[in-house]
Amino acid sequence: MENRIDWKSKLTSRKLWMAIIGFTTGLLTYLGVGVEKAEQIGSLILMAASIAAYIIGEGLIDAAGAKTADEEKKPETHPPEDERP
Repeated sequence: MENRIDWKSKLTSRKLWMAIIGFTTGLLTYLGVGVEKAEQIGSLILMAASIAAYIIGEGLIDAAGAKTADEEKKPETHPPEDERP
């Protein structure tokens, strides 16, 4: 059995990014950075996550489109007519 991590779904998960933001803002507030600064940093993380999710999603769409285009270009292989049963 193969255990592979599906990084695409992990990195595009809103739950993951909200957990990261919650942890970061809580930690910064605890360290005395201030609520406003912690919120600003959380907003920056959310913006970066949105951009990363978009890039990953578009890359996967492009890869799927290229794979489909390659499959459509492959000629069907048939034995020559004189060798057919």
